[in-house]
Amino acid sequence: MTRALAAALLSVALLGCEASSAANDPASTASPQAAASQTPAAAQATGPQNFDSNKAWEHLRQMVFLGPRPSGSEALRQTRAYITRQLSAAGLTVEEQPFVAQTPNGPINMVNLITRLPGKRADRILITGHYDTKLFKEFVFVGASDGASSAAALIELARVLKTRPHEYTYEFIWFDGEEAVCPGWDDCGRPDAPDNTYGSRYYVDAVRKANGLSSIKAMILLDMIGSKDLILRRDTGLSTDWLLDLVWGTAKKMGHGTTFVELGGGGVGGDDHVPFLKAGIPSVDIINLVDYPQWHTKDDDLNHVSARSLQIVGDVVVAVLPELEKLLSRK
Repeated sequence: MTRALAAALLSVALLGCEASSAANDPASTASPQAAASQTPAAAQATGPQNFDSNKAWEHLRQMVFLGPRPSGSEALRQTRAYITRQLSAAGLTVEEQPFVAQTPNGPINMVNLITRLPGKRADRILITGHYDTKLFKEFVFVGASDGASSAAALIELARVLKTRPHEYTYEFIWFDGEEAVCPGWDDCGRPDAPDNTYGSRYYVDAVRKANGLSSIKAMILLDMIGSKDLILRRDTGLSTDWLLDLVWGTAKKMGHGTTFVELGGGGVGGDDHVPFLKAGIPSVDIINLVDYPQWHTKDDDLNHVSARSLQIVGDVVVAVLPELEKLLSRK
């Protein structure tokens, strides 16, 4: 009798351990439906949540673990599934925006991901980034900062901002095909068909066809924000001046003036905000390019990025949004 009872208790304990381990495994391959079942637990959190760089870092780590994630790849499909699971667990609905991009390597199936936080107004503020990695054949490119950092930060920002009041509707977009198949930004594209910004150009075209451009009041783009020694220069000449002033001014007030520095020349000469600027939408690119020597090398890996950098950018974006809403309300 004693032995049977002990065996039963041991069996229950082992089952409990296995269940706990599976629940805490961020790389779990649970279906979106299974992830969605976590929503009631996630919804129990009360009050405004703060940006948690530990959560963002884990998202970044899981994406890097999948390896290179160029457009059309199986690894990018898995990345898309991972992002969807995390957002579903936070009680958010994810919309896929599929399209076929005509690239120098032929047609490639691409997918933008979109989730929305409805506000009192239907007018939208977009918070965006890309989740694909550049295609390289010469070396393994896992894009820890160039791709994973922005994609990871957007997941955490969506979770946090869901708990905070906001007047405007927030729309989060993970763009596919930010820079696709050729080594350089302008290597094999044409002015009317560049080999870059496939996802953002498709999104803007779709909104234009739906007569929805006027509802987009501002666009914030995150790109390459994970560097250990993060230096964010102003994207002068491209980003909207008053948005640059708002973001960099807020960062300075928060004590992050050594990260958001008062220097120009921070942009790549083009990025996913350009199609929005061409459509007349105020946009800002928060990007670390000039001061990141690991850009487009095999060394853009976990050794050269940090959770602290994600925390700084996440905190600044959370602080900027209420001020941005005030400005937009006065326009």
